[in-house]
Amino acid sequence: MKRQRKPWLNSKDSQQIWRRWSEGESLSEIARGLQREVSSIHRVVSEHGGIVPRARSRSTRVLALRERDEISRGLSAGESIRQIAQRLQRAASTISREVQRNGGVLKYRAHEADATAWKRALRPKQCALAGNARLRRLVASKLRLEWSPAQIAGWLKRAFRVNEDMHLSHETIYRSLFIQARGVLKKELVAHLRSHQTMRRSKNASSSGQGRGGIVGAVSISERPAQAEDRAVPGHWEGDLLAGSNNTYIATLVERHSRYTMLIKLSGKDTESVVSALIKQVNKLPRELRRSITWDRGTEMASHRAFSIATDVQVYFCDPRSLWQRGSNENTNGLLRQYFPKGVPVDGYSQAELNRITKRLNDRPRKTLQFMTPAENLAETLGVALTG
Repeated sequence: MKRQRKPWLNSKDSQQIWRRWSEGESLSEIARGLQREVSSIHRVVSEHGGIVPRARSRSTRVLALRERDEISRGLSAGESIRQIAQRLQRAASTISREVQRNGGVLKYRAHEADATAWKRALRPKQCALAGNARLRRLVASKLRLEWSPAQIAGWLKRAFRVNEDMHLSHETIYRSLFIQARGVLKKELVAHLRSHQTMRRSKNASSSGQGRGGIVGAVSISERPAQAEDRAVPGHWEGDLLAGSNNTYIATLVERHSRYTMLIKLSGKDTESVVSALIKQVNKLPRELRRSITWDRGTEMASHRAFSIATDVQVYFCDPRSLWQRGSNENTNGLLRQYFPKGVPVDGYSQAELNRITKRLNDRPRKTLQFMTPAENLAETLGVALTG
């Protein structure tokens, strides 16, 4: 038996799709709720890049559907244009133009004319990037350097303080990437975004996290000095492992005050390999940058006492299932996925190559630093320039 096709999605269906999408439902959930194919829902959402379109409204000056119904009935009854215009209290020229542009006296149909007028009235406003080639090239070049839209927008305001023509919001950049109908930024630039998403997801979309177990002899984060908590003094770090495929890892350290990042090559995940690599890297730091490290409950730091003896740096451990207590490191690891995608081994990088990636990351402006770079922030704090 031939499968019966569903009718085209109408305006009420579209309103339901966007309502459900903004409430955090997935495409599959919306499709099941509306008894539609996922591809149909995806087509509607992807056309707008996952961004809920603004609701349109009619001007009170234009003809309404009820008036077009009156025009259609009047023409069928043989009334003249002037008679119809007088009854609707409209100018005869308005009624005449309406009839002529929609098939004339014999072919005029109210609903078809109304739909055509609604479509014709659409006037998309040109975005800031569309009319400024220099700004467009600059934004594209920064996206290729893995800068986020927020970082680009903040940097532009610093770099062009007087020239407001070179200012734009991060939302404009996102919309220009996600809504390809604008024809402003190339679609392949989406690959340089941290999330690699091609559509905007609702803030209500569900997310999941994971926790870690315990570790022997751990000093709780609750005992960490107050100066580390309020980020007032540099030298307090957050650490973690960035995992690649084939059981490969890189150690990451993020300084809490400046968000300055270090990447450390590892030969393995065992505690001896991790701790020895950390000792070698941390002992290269100036004394004022060696105060504490906060780690999760991973067994790679089981030898934390040996690390503290060798570096004079105390290790504090997060509470179980409390990744937010290392928020700077978690956020930075997300940024690092632009350089080390999931499913790819990370053991093929030399320490020199890791240092080059570190420099690139530390030269990216951060919103939390008022769009200064971590390198600039730390150098300003210490009065020296740091490299790699």
